[in-house]
Amino acid sequence: MFLFLILLSSAIALMVIGAVVDGMLYLLSTGVLLLVAAVLYLLVRSILRSRRGRPTTL
Repeated sequence: MFLFLILLSSAIALMVIGAVVDGMLYLLSTGVLLLVAAVLYLLVRSILRSRRGRPTTL
């Protein structure tokens, strides 16, 4: 969860800097890509965690 929070805060900071500062559009796009990576990380982690907790039936 710590990694997700670091990725999320970095993405938000890069998006804000990229949107405010003129000519820093690459920071905005990097922030968006980092946000997508953070959401995908959280999704994969929750899927793997839910699969592990489910008992198998025969």
